[in-house]
Amino acid sequence: MSQVNNYICAIIMLLSFSVFSQESVNDDPETVINSINYHITQSQHDIDNSNFFEAQEKLESALELAIKIDDNKNIGLINSKIGKLKSIIEEPDEALKWLTKAVKIQRFAKDDANLAETYKTFGIVFSSKKDYNQAIDYFKSAKSLFEQEGLNNYVAEVLLSEGKTYTELKDYAKAKVSFEQALALAKRYDLKKIQSGTLIHFGKVTSLLGHKNIGLKLANEGLTIAKNNRYFDVINEAYLIISDINYALENYKVSNDYLKQHIKLSDSLIEVKRESLSPDKRIQFLIDNQTEYQKQQAADLAELKGENSLGRLTTILSVALITILSLLTLSLYKNNNIRLKTNNMLHKKNSELILAKEKAELASKTKANFLSTVTHELRTPLYAVTGLSNMLLDENPKPEQIKHLKSLKFSGDYLLTFINDILQINKIEANKVEVEPEPFDLKKKITNVVAALNNSALDNNIKIHFNYEKGLPTNFVADQLKISQILINLIGNAIKFTKDGDIWIRVSKIKEKGGVFNLRFEVEDNGIGISKEKQENMFESFSQGSIQINRKYGGTGLGLSIVKGLIEILKGNIYMKSELGKGTTFTFELPLEYTEKIVIEKTSTYFKDIKEMDLSKVKILVVEDNKINQMITKKILNKMNLNCDVVDNGEEAVDMVKNNNYDVVLMDIHMPGISGLEATKIIRTFDKKLTIFALTAVTLEDKMHEFDEAGFNDIISKPFKQEDFEKKLFQALTNGNPKIKFA
Repeated sequence: MSQVNNYICAIIMLLSFSVFSQESVNDDPETVINSINYHITQSQHDIDNSNFFEAQEKLESALELAIKIDDNKNIGLINSKIGKLKSIIEEPDEALKWLTKAVKIQRFAKDDANLAETYKTFGIVFSSKKDYNQAIDYFKSAKSLFEQEGLNNYVAEVLLSEGKTYTELKDYAKAKVSFEQALALAKRYDLKKIQSGTLIHFGKVTSLLGHKNIGLKLANEGLTIAKNNRYFDVINEAYLIISDINYALENYKVSNDYLKQHIKLSDSLIEVKRESLSPDKRIQFLIDNQTEYQKQQAADLAELKGENSLGRLTTILSVALITILSLLTLSLYKNNNIRLKTNNMLHKKNSELILAKEKAELASKTKANFLSTVTHELRTPLYAVTGLSNMLLDENPKPEQIKHLKSLKFSGDYLLTFINDILQINKIEANKVEVEPEPFDLKKKITNVVAALNNSALDNNIKIHFNYEKGLPTNFVADQLKISQILINLIGNAIKFTKDGDIWIRVSKIKEKGGVFNLRFEVEDNGIGISKEKQENMFESFSQGSIQINRKYGGTGLGLSIVKGLIEILKGNIYMKSELGKGTTFTFELPLEYTEKIVIEKTSTYFKDIKEMDLSKVKILVVEDNKINQMITKKILNKMNLNCDVVDNGEEAVDMVKNNNYDVVLMDIHMPGISGLEATKIIRTFDKKLTIFALTAVTLEDKMHEFDEAGFNDIISKPFKQEDFEKKLFQALTNGNPKIKFA
């Protein structure tokens, strides 16, 4: 049957060529050129209305006509336009093929004006492929040719694209120059769409350069123009950029509102594009196109009737051809209908997956914004709770007050642990946890963890047994902090759910290859155990054995979720075996690289040395706008026999550093006026050596590069443990400071 179909198709192609192709060859060249121009103009209307199949068909028809009359200028132009269309429908590799053809022809034809447009499209395609340096080269070539041809009104769009690309490269200074030039040209030639887009992206770069309020004003001005002219793609960009700027300004509610508008509009635009490119629309287009073709051919055949016998024969053959072609089209459509529906479902599925991915990314960003806002709002008062409770416990409270203060301290510590657990899970889910391998002594590390948890075990009348396989090396290269955290969580869990019992910790070798040891770690207890129905969900967030267990034993149910995430990051696996009333065994396996390097742990002399230090000449500046936090930080420093000056804004901090010789600055980040980041950047312009700590309640993971760029020496996250704060300060003060004298 397929051979018959192929034979019929061959006849149809031959007949259609012999009967219908002759007229085009004999057309007047001027008429053909008019037809080419008409097709090109109509294709642009189709693109503007998202009729992409129709646009491509018109451009291909125009290309056939241009090739027949050997019109190189139009051949190059049409190739360029098809390349641009392929870029719009997100087929970058196809776009590059068409654009490459266009460049060859346009160079030969010396059509520099249209060659400039092709170079601009090349830049846009390479930018979409994240090859930003290549994109910049093409934008520069396009700009040069447009200027050479005196087409300065076309330069504005190139400059806008160039500025966006420099922004992606984080070269904000060059981006700013491109946007300034684009804006000037857009205003001169009244190019509203380019003007609105430039203002929005100029606002983004201005914000990134540290002038957030000015950036917000520029972006809002661009959004107003876009809304007035219904430039929906520009409006969509504006919503996201204005959301980001408001987030940087801590206008979290406004930021979230704009983000929601961006998601909603983005969904609508994606849906329109998806509908325009759907297989159903393609099939309908082909059928409609074929119907029009048949009508035209029928009309032409009617005119040929009666002219001569050959004409009559041609007419009969043509009618037969049309009949066969119609039947064949219908047959092929029916035979392939199921396949097309399947493809449509797959395409729709793929589109939905892409859409879901985009939604997930936006939802992830919303979630991150929410967590950052909430944790910042919680950490600031929590700093006061933990700080004041520690201070009051150190100031000889009445015996009846000690119990209450310890309860307050416990609650503050518990809440801080809860916040940190949530943030760690968020970090793990966002794949933002970095592995930091270093040589360490595994056996000693586990011994230290057991020693740290032993007091809690004794409180529950538990004996901990530690067995490290005989002959197993102790020195490995791995992320020892994450391994410690895994063990602390699992052993802590075992202690929590065991009373008057035992806990066994075992480490053994599974296999070794090329210096990499696969090790098995076991944490076994004979505590309350876990029922089978509860075991399936034990590694999920907020999951524990039951509500009664939550109430009786405490905890958030986040520990095991964190453990599983960390083990997977370390390329390991975890298993659980448990029986209700008989105990639980957690087993995890990790690959660790053996090292011959002997690990010598340095013992801290902090508590011994700090008592022997004369700190009377040390000067510290505290920059903090919250009055309670000022008092707490000052009290902590006074307890360390340190004196400090306190200011409540960034401008005053800069002036104080200029006029005084400080050893350390403790800089809050969010303050009225200029922020701690901006104040530190200014200080670094005239003092490179001063030790500046960021004392902040913000979520650090996504901000680390900002702190590094600003010039901070280290970060102290509020609320902090007083011992950690004192150690960091001690290390900074004793690092070759001539003012420090030892008794």
